[in-house]
Amino acid sequence: MQKSNAVILTAGYLDSSNGKTAHGLIRGTDRFNILGVIDNRHAGKDAGEVLDGHHRNIPIYGSLSEFRSHTKLVAKYCVIGVATKGGVIPDALRVILQEALEHDLSIVNGLHDYVSDHPELANLAMQRGLEIIDVRKPKKFKDLHFWSGKIKTVQCPKVAVLGTDCALGKRTTTRFLTQAMQQAGYQAEMIYTGQTGWMQGARYGFVFDSTLNDFISGEMEHAILQCWEEARPDIIFIEGQSALRNPSGPAGSEWIVSADARAVVLQHHPARKQYKDLEFYPAYIPDLKDEIDLIRRYGAETVAITLNTAKMPETETRALAGKYTNELGIPAILPLEDGVASLVPLFAQMIEKSRTTL
Repeated sequence: MQKSNAVILTAGYLDSSNGKTAHGLIRGTDRFNILGVIDNRHAGKDAGEVLDGHHRNIPIYGSLSEFRSHTKLVAKYCVIGVATKGGVIPDALRVILQEALEHDLSIVNGLHDYVSDHPELANLAMQRGLEIIDVRKPKKFKDLHFWSGKIKTVQCPKVAVLGTDCALGKRTTTRFLTQAMQQAGYQAEMIYTGQTGWMQGARYGFVFDSTLNDFISGEMEHAILQCWEEARPDIIFIEGQSALRNPSGPAGSEWIVSADARAVVLQHHPARKQYKDLEFYPAYIPDLKDEIDLIRRYGAETVAITLNTAKMPETETRALAGKYTNELGIPAILPLEDGVASLVPLFAQMIEKSRTTL
């Protein structure tokens, strides 16, 4: 895949959970070559250092004009790297998008609010011969798939990366696992289920929360089938969404039941007691043992715990990782701090087992 030059628009939200699309792209993308981040609150810094303390040579500019005046590099795309409240494009963001189009930047948008539905932006893009890519725009009915049962023809291990809540880093862990297995010499593929996975360049997948409910199982199956038939991977990792018991959007059963994933990596934030943005509601994140039991009842085995350690002391999270490992009898690791290479032998064993049963 040939990368296109792009800038990421974060509008002051780079260091918040609202900027998770930008976070994924800063950590790595096979689709874009990121030239910079537009964020007025962090101008002059390195985006990687703001994100997690790791320098990534991605400068932050206060505005598009500043970006243009400080570099001779030419960007083709402006990627909206934030998730706004309600997924809408507020007036302030619309002004910046108009400026981007006026500077001949095509727009990549992962929000529920489509840029192409704003006449002044759509018309300007058309006049200047620019693209508007609304990643969350649903497929046409004729392109959707019902579940067929053909998932049973996929003969490699399928691992669902689920979580105990949303916005925990499931996509990042899925990408890390895929890359770790590739670096170990295996043919590994990731199935994306959100807009950022597509932006990072994953070849197979669909956008879960833009798919009509009747077709979610079928689109999941179709993405995995296409991956199996075209790439013949040794192992497939499937990016999770939300959580099995999140009342604002319960999800996860399709990964086990419809995608026939027999193994689960479970992402968890030990300090989070209630579901994100639902602290007003009397619903609480379950104990890990309880969630693992529910996953088992659905028909899958949890093989590892991956911990989100945001805003927690490292000594505390490492102690908890040891505690979970001992109590649950499965590895509990810190992906951002330590990587996921320690899990490679576990998945290599799954691959070998699958080969012997063919």
